Amino acid sequence: MSAAQAPLAVYTDTDDTDVTAGVALLEAAGYEVRILETRDAAEIIAGARDAEVLLLGYAPIPREVIEALPNLRLIALMSMGFDFVDLEAASERGVYVTNVPGAATEEVATHALATMLYAVRQLDFYLASATPERWNERAETAPHRLSETTLGIVGLGKIGQELARLAGPLFGRIVGYDPLLPDTEEIRDRLAALGVERTSLEEVRRAANVLSLHLPLTPETEHMVDAEFIAEMPAGAYVVNVSRGALIDDAALAAALDAGHLAGAALDVLAVEPPPADHPLLGRSDVVLTPHIAYFSRRTETEYVRIQAQNAVTMRETGTPDSPVNRPA
Repeated sequence: MSAAQAPLAVYTDTDDTDVTAGVALLEAAGYEVRILETRDAAEIIAGARDAEVLLLGYAPIPREVIEALPNLRLIALMSMGFDFVDLEAASERGVYVTNVPGAATEEVATHALATMLYAVRQLDFYLASATPERWNERAETAPHRLSETTLGIVGLGKIGQELARLAGPLFGRIVGYDPLLPDTEEIRDRLAALGVERTSLEEVRRAANVLSLHLPLTPETEHMVDAEFIAEMPAGAYVVNVSRGALIDDAALAAALDAGHLAGAALDVLAVEPPPADHPLLGRSDVVLTPHIAYFSRRTETEYVRIQAQNAVTMRETGTPDSPVNRPA
């Protein structure tokens, strides 16, 4: 790229997202902007050969793509999760990867609470039975009283803490686990104020009548909730996931629901999206399933686009983006 050329910023895939405001922000900062609308690696390489910035929807960016783009300095995500980008390859090549921290904290925590309440109160059954013919039907088991129920939160970052704040007045007890959150006096005081008892993953698993997951997907957390994990949970418990689908072994979850060990699940994410028609968690009355929409609101519809583009603008102005998730060489 010659000195006279503007740096190139490329949107790989936008789906139905309106990125007009992001494009305007980038162009005002001196970028040339291109929109590809593809998740195909070969098409991204061909269309972004000279790109300094890639702005992703959910296009996977493996090592082969990163190594094929010699001018690349930033991969800016429009999500909190970053498991679909090869962070190691990006860091080796001096490429920043950024996400959108805090943009949807309230929305995701609210969605987790709403869907867990829907599941625990057995609303799927009772909405269907609110007819003259079925009016007096009752589900096989009565729902738990929330004030006698323990909520377990795995992942005590911003979203996990916001869920604790929202759910605290409803549940009898909240236990939490987070392997990454520092154990400082300030954090201990903050968790105490939220009513969260911080403990081990084993204690959370064994105590939680409702277990809510709020962790990133990493090699350590992939399929964390497997058959062995579920077997240690209380009978009649619920699993809630608004984070990353692959935190859960779907087959193990379906088997535990079929066996009656778990009473239900509330999921906004699956390991494969959209799921195949024969997915074991589709079409079940004991699974509340929403289509990866927990983050969505009028506010986040614009904030995700703005924060993603602003990372590129800040990097151009200062050399470092606002919210990197890696430390490039």
